[in-house]
Amino acid sequence: MAAEDLPSEFDVVILGTGLTESVVAAACSRVGQRVLHLDRRSFYAANWASFTFNGLLTWVQEHNNESQPEMVNDFSDLLENGEELMHLSKSDSTSITNLQVFCYTSEEEEDEAQCNDALNTTVGKEKTADEEALKESAESAVCAESQDEEHVAPEDPQSFLGQWEDPEEDQTHPSVASFQSEPTRKKISFAQLVKEGRRFNIDLVSKLMFSRGSLVELLIKSNVSRYAEFKNVTRILTYHHGNVEQVPCSRADVFASRQLSVVEKRKLMRFLTSCMEETEEQQAYYSRPYLEFLHDQHLGDNLQHFLLHSIAMASPDTPTGEGLASTRHFLRCLGRYGNTPFLFPVYGLGEIPQCFCRMSAVFGGVYCLRHSVQCLIVDKDTNRCKAVVDSRGQRINCSHFVMEDGYLVGDRKKMDTSLRFLSRAVLITDASVLPGESDQQVSMVTVPSTDGSPTVRMVELCSSTMTCIPGTYLVHLTCQSVGSAHDDLSPVISRMFQTTKPDNHDQRPFVFWCLYFNMADGTALEVEGHDLPSNVYVCSGPDGNLGFERTIELAELIFKKMLPEEEFCPPAPNPEDIIYDGEPPSSTGGEEEQEGPADQEEQHEPEPLN
Repeated sequence: MAAEDLPSEFDVVILGTGLTESVVAAACSRVGQRVLHLDRRSFYAANWASFTFNGLLTWVQEHNNESQPEMVNDFSDLLENGEELMHLSKSDSTSITNLQVFCYTSEEEEDEAQCNDALNTTVGKEKTADEEALKESAESAVCAESQDEEHVAPEDPQSFLGQWEDPEEDQTHPSVASFQSEPTRKKISFAQLVKEGRRFNIDLVSKLMFSRGSLVELLIKSNVSRYAEFKNVTRILTYHHGNVEQVPCSRADVFASRQLSVVEKRKLMRFLTSCMEETEEQQAYYSRPYLEFLHDQHLGDNLQHFLLHSIAMASPDTPTGEGLASTRHFLRCLGRYGNTPFLFPVYGLGEIPQCFCRMSAVFGGVYCLRHSVQCLIVDKDTNRCKAVVDSRGQRINCSHFVMEDGYLVGDRKKMDTSLRFLSRAVLITDASVLPGESDQQVSMVTVPSTDGSPTVRMVELCSSTMTCIPGTYLVHLTCQSVGSAHDDLSPVISRMFQTTKPDNHDQRPFVFWCLYFNMADGTALEVEGHDLPSNVYVCSGPDGNLGFERTIELAELIFKKMLPEEEFCPPAPNPEDIIYDGEPPSSTGGEEEQEGPADQEEQHEPEPLN
């Protein structure tokens, strides 16, 4: 659909394709609202996006370029009596700052045979013409309106979330089978990383999904889980006394652990069992530090470290009430899909917003990338947004308007605190921080605070997550910002990784390539109280929490404000139960592709999911 062909009226216009906005779009479309979903970017998911390696390099370059001064256009000719314009910001230059890139491997291929061996897979090389076509497609704006689609009936959503299925053969993602044989500790040049760049999926945000968290429950309830695949996080690790150690958290892990004595195992199991029920003793400690409570339970230093930093994921001064709540949530999530509480989406977290966008498109949502809203048309008497003016100067009437916080002009924002940032680092390495029997481990690592430095959370991904190539690991580090991302995270990286010439006698992983950047922390933005029309709603960006609770809570809050009588994300019907306008019921087979949100690097029509 061309921009000038957009209908002149929608129920809901949504600007930005981050996770919160995408969930709201899916929820509105699902209950019959006419949704127009726009993004000024050329890719989906905003600051929640995943990029190929080449795409990430382009993203870095774009952010490093100086932004041009904003030009304010005059759309007064579109106004009716009693209306006024409210302009939106055209750039979001403050959400990502302090980008620094370091390449520690050689620029060119030094040993062609060795590089080829390190990347020996069954995935065929794409022809140059195909790559050019994909590149041209990625550079074009995407605008999709929902049409007919038949789905294949999914498995039970709860069992689906924990299982592995091969993607379709004709999907652009490489097949799972190509990632089974893993050479390790091989020399890979920067040129090789670029050459294989399309096989990386690098997230801007580092989070994990609690198996009983609000996002997983929403995926199951809404049947959006059919659009994605997930892997279990297999290990919980911690950095303790200069070493990376595995944290025993499930009953099986505790009794199989070689680092705990028999007495420690009994104490740990007794504590984990007792803390699931609230007692008077616990209540007496609620306002006191959790570390003090653990100490008074006669737990040794090792157990206190595991419980505080890796299970409760708390700091020494965290109140006991909060620490116990986090511990209980961790324990409740154990065993649902694996021996840890966490899941990770195959192909990266950027898949999740696109899954909700696709659900919206299936139920009639209209999608346009590289298409924005320049200003709102507000009724002076009612203080309600009556319409928006898009980037082509078209007036589009609407009942509700939802936008990403980056579009909000600064003087209209309400902050509960001063702007906070997260420090992020992304590494491509040659080995795991804790080698094991299998090289296909997905690990969550906690590096506790030392000398006043912030606690660092690390997520290490192997190639079977489809986020990196064989022979490499993708490592995400996150902490609350004290200074720049480089200042906050480089000391941790220097302790746990090699960044100089690889030394075979040094067991630490070698870093091929590293990116540092600071990202605005979405928790600093107030949910309500902005200087805005009453039917305009603001979605905050990613926050520093490990899970998605705040994001899903905000999406549901916005939906309920707009449509208080409607159910939030009710289950999608089975494909055979859907009857489209103008179509008689049919029992014949066959599937028709739905045009909808595409992958940001390879703009294509999604294949029907099985």
